[in-house]
Amino acid sequence: MMGHEMFAGMGFLWMLFIGLLLVIPTWRICQRIGYPGPLGLLILVPIANIVLLYFIAFSRWKRL
Repeated sequence: MMGHEMFAGMGFLWMLFIGLLLVIPTWRICQRIGYPGPLGLLILVPIANIVLLYFIAFSRWKRL
C-alpha cells in the first residue's frame, strides 16, 4: 500500500512537467506575435487549446 501513495505524488509531478512543457512555449509565442502571454494558459483547457491554436494560426498578428 505504501508504494501506491508514492506514485500518486509522481503523477502530480508528471502533470506539472507536461503542463510547463506546453505552457512556456505557448506563452512565448503569444508574446512574440503581440498578444498577452497569459493567453498561453488556454493551452491547458480542453477545447480552448484547439481554439487558441486556430486563433494564432489564422488571426492577423499585431507584430508583423
